[in-house]
Amino acid sequence: MTLIDQAGAVRSGEELDVAKIAAFLKSIDSSLEGLPTVSQFPGGASNLTYLLSYANRELILRRPPSGAKVKSAHDMLREANIMSELKPVYPYVPSVFATCQDRAVMDSDFYVMERLRGVILRDKLPEGLVLSEADTRQLCLNVIDKMIALHQVDYQAAGLAHLGKGDGYVQRQISGWSERYRKARTDDAVDFESVMSWLNEKMPATDVATCLIHNDFRFDNVVLDVDNPLNVIGVLDWEMASLGDPLMDLGNTLAYWVQADDEPQFKQMRRQPTHLPGMLTRNEVIAYYGEKTGYRTDHFDFYEIYGLFRLAVIVQQIYYRFHHGQTKNPQFAFFVHVTNYLEQRCKNLIAQSSI
Repeated sequence: MTLIDQAGAVRSGEELDVAKIAAFLKSIDSSLEGLPTVSQFPGGASNLTYLLSYANRELILRRPPSGAKVKSAHDMLREANIMSELKPVYPYVPSVFATCQDRAVMDSDFYVMERLRGVILRDKLPEGLVLSEADTRQLCLNVIDKMIALHQVDYQAAGLAHLGKGDGYVQRQISGWSERYRKARTDDAVDFESVMSWLNEKMPATDVATCLIHNDFRFDNVVLDVDNPLNVIGVLDWEMASLGDPLMDLGNTLAYWVQADDEPQFKQMRRQPTHLPGMLTRNEVIAYYGEKTGYRTDHFDFYEIYGLFRLAVIVQQIYYRFHHGQTKNPQFAFFVHVTNYLEQRCKNLIAQSSI
């Protein structure tokens, strides 16, 4: 038994041409021995992640899914470039090994990075990992601290100023995600118009700050040390990283933060162990973040509802691909029900909001 995150069989329709990829990687590093064994990590609703196991090395390959509708979320070269630029100032980023745009190798851009061998928490703790309530709380704080550390990176000094578009990040996000939802809506999905209207009316006049944000900072994108699982050794999935408002980033994170006292429908969506005794509640996360950063969080309703709406758009974009036969993963058939539930959750929070 091992706590290290394990890859499994490659899903049907998502196979790689191993010989072509191996030849390409061999041209970069001649020390790679033979053909790698290829396996695939779970998830992959967005970009697909594979383990390439050579006799003398392990590498990770990332590529977009077939039928990808949103190019910005599947820009492999952008993600790899961000990682390479960020690595010197944020050591939790894996090292990039290679990028490839050659259609003779693969029908899409892809990149390859080092493998960080560690523990990744998904909907439940790995078998054999036992954490006390105090340990769970400390782990939770350690993970939040890594997000705060990212928000405090001097992006100018790191050469990452090109990721930003200036002031108005919040407005661009509300406008952009609203447009994406309307484009991805299918005839069995709700319209979200009242939620989009509320977000447009209630958005803050200015951004809280401009900093480097991850936009998908979750437990299953964090790698923990096998020998000390309270210690974060890596942060993964930089595909949506940008410069923007840090409270928007926190709102995105909390959209996945299902806690022990949530309603049953939301609990069914849980994909990380934020329900365990010792985990901070969403309100405790917000208070801790505000205390550590100095940002005001007293009107966080907007950011929480934005995070849930954005999650609904992402879910609906995936369902759109399934609905139109661009992906065959049967798990995606249920996603429209998640979209529809999230609209109701947003409406409930709006009804309770004092903004």
